[in-house]
Amino acid sequence: MSTLTTESFQQIIKERLQATLVQVEDMSGGCGQAFAVIIVSPIFKGKNKLMRHRLVNHALKDEIASIHAFTQKGFTPDEWVAQGGKL
Repeated sequence: MSTLTTESFQQIIKERLQATLVQVEDMSGGCGQAFAVIIVSPIFKGKNKLMRHRLVNHALKDEIASIHAFTQKGFTPDEWVAQGGKL
């Protein structure tokens, strides 16, 4: 698998998790080995934090396996807006 970029990882997340908003930050200084992501998706509705993490980890298992570090935060659209975020 080729090195992930923030743009390619963002597109993969949007497609696989039906995300309305995805923010991807490369924490590795551009080498594509550590990412922090925020995912806003309606598929998180009714799921607790652990269930959301498992859902994301399963959907992105191949990508996560190819990098060194991955942190995630998942929100429903309503939760994101309630925190002051814009969709």
